[in-house]
Amino acid sequence: MVAESGDAPGVPTIADLLAARADDHHVGLVSGDEEWTWRQIVAEAARRAALLEQARVPGPFHVGVLLDNVAEYLFVLCAAGLGGAVVVGINSTRRGAELAADISHTDCQLILTDPAGVALLAGLDLGLAPDRVWDVTGAEYASRLAGVGADPTVDAPVGPEDLYALLFTSGSSGAPKAVRMTQGRAARASSSGICSRRSVPYCAMPLFHGNALNALIFPAMATGATIVMRPRFSASAFLSDVRRHGCTYFSAIGRVLSYILATPELADDAENPLQFVLGPESSQPDMEAFERRFGCPVFSGYGSSENAIILQPAPGVSRSALGLPPPGQDVAIIDPATNLECPRARFDDGGALLNAAEAIGEIVGRNNLSMFEGYYNNDAAMVERTRHGWYWSGDLGYRDAAGVFWFAGRTADWIRVDGENFAAAPVERILGRFPGARVVVVYGVPDTRNSDDQVMAAIELEEGPELDAVAFEAFLADQSDLGTKWPPRYVRVVDRMPVTGTNKVDRKPLRAAAWRTADPVWWRPGRRDPYRRLTDADVAALEAELAASGRRAVLEGSTAPDN
Repeated sequence: MVAESGDAPGVPTIADLLAARADDHHVGLVSGDEEWTWRQIVAEAARRAALLEQARVPGPFHVGVLLDNVAEYLFVLCAAGLGGAVVVGINSTRRGAELAADISHTDCQLILTDPAGVALLAGLDLGLAPDRVWDVTGAEYASRLAGVGADPTVDAPVGPEDLYALLFTSGSSGAPKAVRMTQGRAARASSSGICSRRSVPYCAMPLFHGNALNALIFPAMATGATIVMRPRFSASAFLSDVRRHGCTYFSAIGRVLSYILATPELADDAENPLQFVLGPESSQPDMEAFERRFGCPVFSGYGSSENAIILQPAPGVSRSALGLPPPGQDVAIIDPATNLECPRARFDDGGALLNAAEAIGEIVGRNNLSMFEGYYNNDAAMVERTRHGWYWSGDLGYRDAAGVFWFAGRTADWIRVDGENFAAAPVERILGRFPGARVVVVYGVPDTRNSDDQVMAAIELEEGPELDAVAFEAFLADQSDLGTKWPPRYVRVVDRMPVTGTNKVDRKPLRAAAWRTADPVWWRPGRRDPYRRLTDADVAALEAELAASGRRAVLEGSTAPDN
């Protein structure tokens, strides 16, 4: 049932934003060689809103969208805003039973896709009749649109509390969850102030993820800015796209900056119209290198699909830090075992964290639970996130004396060695100093002889897959802030770190594989032994020990909570 727009006076909706654009002749979308004014976008959206209403059947009015970043995706997003449908952004990198589960879990009654999507869905049990999967590039879809006329009437009043979208979490550490986004939350995201009418946001991040919507699409709806949309991110095409269309900013999630930096450097790279870049989860070296090369600032910060906790960069705050919460937000580092706030972090003169064991806890919002609109059809995850009336982020962090927050990994990234618990992120920061290391990921794998973990590191090197084990050992010995339990027993060298559909590092396949990989792995058979290459005989011996310890099922069947 759709709520009346008067239910919450003064709170805008996506429908309100689009109403303001209905007679706007400013170019609102550029996709390839085509462009549309905002007036045309709203007209196209109205046609699709009418079509979706005609196709509606009993049950949740949920429409799955399995598309690249194409104009049709924006038209459907706007159509849902006008007509009260709920867009379910389907992750195009998912496959098989997991993809089918995403669709059935969110009660999609219709899927809008393209020939590639039709092929992905073929043979899957979606709980839908074949005629409920529409190829939006085909003649039949065009005929359906023509049937609603050029100027249909959309009579579906919506309110700020009405559900507008379901956005899956990234799945970087566990099964993705569908986060609820109402019309009101989406409209509020448009008022961030990062986008003016003269802005030209470059949208190459997938629209099934909230970052692209909150940082690019919704602000452009509010201001009438021109969105430049690329079907999929391409590092090699990035700079030419930006120059061709005069793009003023873009959002780069996870590894995106590193991919751009890996392209050949040219003397005129800084000759571009970019004014700034949003780079959540980008590494400090990548941010600094991008600024030097392309001549524009990169801002990081902290947020999530759930939207409950926001941490923002501030003047004088280190780029390695997450930042500070906005005024009025009570965010703290909490010990989950006691529900008490952890002591503030202490550092030595070189910036090394001295009290990691007591300072690291979970990042928790103690007065902002109302900002989290919940997960769809997932009561267990809701209970986990909202314990004691607080919002538990699932992320680990620590806080310095000035109140600045620092990232320490996911709650799934706790590692326990010899009875001592520690987080992965501080270890990653230290190992990231190793010369030639482009990306480092640290995680726990089973100790084959007891119930604890052993530390394993995956490293992506700038110069290929060969690790200088002697140099690496010498490097470890020189790191005064490397805890005694922190040096990795196993070091896997990867050609390219696995990532999710939103370019965040995906730890799941690394954990699941452990030492079972075709990639070169160095290891220390004993704690004081030098590193040497792991052989097939070594793997067989480890497997035998693991089987004898009964931990094989733990390794193969474990799933970590997601964020």
